Amino acid sequence: MSASAGEVARPTLRVRGLLGRAEPILTTGGRTVADYREAFVGIDVAKLKNAIAIAEAGREGEVRFFGEVDTSATSMRRVIGRIASRFDHVHFCYEAGPTGYGLYRLIRSLGHQCTVVAPSLIPRKPGDRVKTNRRDAISLARLLRAGELTAVWVPDEGHESIRDLVRARAAAVETLRVHRQQVSAFMLKHGRSYRRKKSWTMRYLRWLQEQRFDHPAHQIALQEMVEAVRVSKERVERLERVIEEFVPAWSLAPIVLALQTLRGVDLIVAVTFVTEVGDASRFESPRQLMGYLGLVPGERSTGETVRRGGITKAGNGRVRHMLVESAWTYRHPPKVGKAKLYRLDQAPPKVREIAWKAQSRLTARYRMLSARGKRTTVVCTAIARELVGFMWAVAREARAT
Repeated sequence: MSASAGEVARPTLRVRGLLGRAEPILTTGGRTVADYREAFVGIDVAKLKNAIAIAEAGREGEVRFFGEVDTSATSMRRVIGRIASRFDHVHFCYEAGPTGYGLYRLIRSLGHQCTVVAPSLIPRKPGDRVKTNRRDAISLARLLRAGELTAVWVPDEGHESIRDLVRARAAAVETLRVHRQQVSAFMLKHGRSYRRKKSWTMRYLRWLQEQRFDHPAHQIALQEMVEAVRVSKERVERLERVIEEFVPAWSLAPIVLALQTLRGVDLIVAVTFVTEVGDASRFESPRQLMGYLGLVPGERSTGETVRRGGITKAGNGRVRHMLVESAWTYRHPPKVGKAKLYRLDQAPPKVREIAWKAQSRLTARYRMLSARGKRTTVVCTAIARELVGFMWAVAREARAT
């Protein structure tokens, strides 16, 4: 607020401390720094109503329950305006969940800070057995004020739409797996065994059609299961075509194309990695990304005793599963196939260099670990962890270009 003509904003003097030293506190329009008020708002989101609690700044700041508000955008906008009018600065937070990021975008559009909290990383008291919306909102507000909450990365609307499409494809693949397992279990129950190694080929489907049962009900059950497999497979293929159609127009398409230069990384693996991880530059080092994906070993050490176990399996399981599957391709000697040759021709020289370095190192690493007698699952997990580091480097290089 500017002073009127001829007036000068002067500091007032207030005596503080044992020595009686005068400390100036600037005032503007009659308000001092001590009048500045800050609040931290915790919101326990739900389907119909949101529970809201407010924690004022300072160790002794009051923490109170504001009430429950309808989840509509109009109601939340009105309540946010009421809260913001009482304070100079307000910081909101709520847990990530099925309600999505609509509330986050609403709060940000009103000019306030908002944090979407990782639910699994919220500190909780082991002996606390009471859980209500009111208590959760108060706890969020208090923890936000203390700085004890971990924020999740929030994608923009375009990124979120591609991610939903990729997750729909992953759900379709899981449905296809369940339907195939049902057919296999049905045939095993009736003592019908397919003698060849590879199943679910055209030869296998023809073998299923040739099966005959004494009771017509068994024949109908088998046909319905096979039809469910066919429908699920068509759904997966249809979603993969849609993903291939929308990716080129996406803002992160250059990163998806660059990642496909790596061995074992096709379109689905690359787009899943980018949609779930987002911009890899937000991770300062590959180790942070490895920990985010749960590919680092767990540890329970005390004193001079060091105990390390299997990987933590924290973070995003979709990406971790695909990376372990991709690691199987490094059991073969380094070689550039026809499909990868086309991808490499389109990539920048720096990306091609990283891709070949990754293939040379990881294939040698696979041979070395296998020669030591490590189990194949352990070897593939170790390869997947190092593959993440190369994917981090490729994503940063593609982002820079």
